[in-house]
Amino acid sequence: MTAPAVTDRSTARIATADISASDIGLLVLRVGFGVLLAVHGSQKLFGWFNGYGLDATAGAFEGMGYHPGKFFAALAGLSEITGGLLLALGLLTPLAAAIALGTMLNAFNSTWQGGFAQWELPTVYGLAVIAIAFTGPGRFSLDVGRPWQRQGIVWGAGAVALAVVAGLLTLAVK
Repeated sequence: MTAPAVTDRSTARIATADISASDIGLLVLRVGFGVLLAVHGSQKLFGWFNGYGLDATAGAFEGMGYHPGKFFAALAGLSEITGGLLLALGLLTPLAAAIALGTMLNAFNSTWQGGFAQWELPTVYGLAVIAIAFTGPGRFSLDVGRPWQRQGIVWGAGAVALAVVAGLLTLAVK
């Protein structure tokens, strides 16, 4: 979808008025959450941003009952990076939301017994991604105006359902 050419000041005001606070809010939420999630994944895989790296993360995963730890640590890291970057870009948003939420469901399950301080972060991330799944990426995204752009109740519910199935499958094979 391309913006119409601006020919005079009144047209410029109309084009600017088409941008809503919701568009800006979704952009901030998507990019902020997506980048944070991708950084979190890069800590697991590469040790970037003061992370532990794959070997130490694999050991932690083994301790949480995910066997083999290296496989599940890599799966979590790749899911966080992929889901986070797709969300930040606003690309394939329902799929990106499902990837991120499935990972957060496993993180929530793994931290549940540690108390609120332990499962607070996966809960906040999960709530943010559910909101994005239902609202869609907003106007400032790579999905907007594309044939694959999807949002709304059906697509949000589908993303949540896919995340729950993927999360439960991961828990079943761990």
